Amino acid sequence: MKHKLIVPTLCAFSALVFSGCGEKSDTKSAASDAPAASGGTPGGTPGGEALTTKLPPELIEGTPKPINVPNVVPAPTKAPEFLVPAGTELLSKDKKVKSSDSDPIIGSLDLITDGEKDAGEGYFVELLDGLQWVQIDLEKSAAVSAIWLWHFHSQKRAYHDVIIQVSDDAEFKTGVTTVFNNDYDDSSKMGKGVDRPYVETRFGVLADAKGAKGRYVRLHSNGNTSNEMNHYIEVEVFGKSL
Repeated sequence: MKHKLIVPTLCAFSALVFSGCGEKSDTKSAASDAPAASGGTPGGTPGGEALTTKLPPELIEGTPKPINVPNVVPAPTKAPEFLVPAGTELLSKDKKVKSSDSDPIIGSLDLITDGEKDAGEGYFVELLDGLQWVQIDLEKSAAVSAIWLWHFHSQKRAYHDVIIQVSDDAEFKTGVTTVFNNDYDDSSKMGKGVDRPYVETRFGVLADAKGAKGRYVRLHSNGNTSNEMNHYIEVEVFGKSL
């Protein structure tokens, strides 16, 4: 059970992720707030190329519930750059996805890698409550530079126990690299994370994978601050095939 602490923040930004509010540009660079706080140096790979993606339009619906999680990172005033090695490509487009919930309540798993990031009906998958995961098969091993994730950005909410892992083992029993973990109280029983909770926006969240090697990317979550279900709109995996 997550400890409760009401925080008024409506947008959030983690040391390895980025999100934001209000800006309408279709394409942005992404990076962590830590470099910005220390003078604006881009995050990611020094000397690399700016990572960009097409961002969805803003669509806010419904009345959000209070975001009762501690240590939510304030939103940045601007999106700093995130740099990746030259030759980095989007590896996940239209790749096969499987899940701990093989029969989603809403949508189909192929929506997670179809390239569509809009909010609203027809763009997201809803999985059962509890700790669930989705897994993308990149078809060959890769050096993963970044993983960009959109859970559900039509309402300000935070997802619990967001854990992102990379491995060459489809069962994730050996050779597992955890590139993001904001499970601050180890309620998932997968280890206490050091990353901070963040709030969903159209900017998504970006995890620095730091070249983690693997064919498979697995993403966990355990409900959110609005309800107990798990959602995914899109996951983009950037890197170089090995």
